[in-house]
Amino acid sequence: MNPILDIVIRSLAVYFFMVIAVRVFGKNQLSQLNAGDVILLLLISNAVQNAMVGSNSSLQGGIVAALVLFVANFIVKKFVFKSKFVKELIEDKPYILVKDGKTIPENLKKVQISDDELEEAVHEHGIEKFSEVQLAILEVDGNISVISKDKNTEQTHYSRHKTRIKRKFNP
Repeated sequence: MNPILDIVIRSLAVYFFMVIAVRVFGKNQLSQLNAGDVILLLLISNAVQNAMVGSNSSLQGGIVAALVLFVANFIVKKFVFKSKFVKELIEDKPYILVKDGKTIPENLKKVQISDDELEEAVHEHGIEKFSEVQLAILEVDGNISVISKDKNTEQTHYSRHKTRIKRKFNP
């Protein structure tokens, strides 16, 4: 087989494996990685490098593998944008965790977020108690968005923080 075509096929196989693995095992926010997450990413990249380029350690082989990954990612994003089926396959839906000051235990259990983790996320938004939360949502990217109501001014306040909450469940 042509060595370049071999790299293309291997790179695509690794890319789609990683897309599936991230979907199954949950995703982290890249701006909030802890030490374990960084180590995992480094080890995964090292582990899949040889699977993509095989024995070809040339500059050309590395560039072809990188180009294939960029193109595959670009195409997948286009399909996610245009196809509801692909979007549901790759991304999960948002989950309401708190509504009108009350937690929704079924959703917390489904996304495997403890009350303590949720409380920590709410505190990161500058809110002391769940009763002050109008709405808290676990977004598709793993962040928790919080909408609170200021009792003094009756204004709604929205904030969104990068959190370390991981999606740990299989839909």
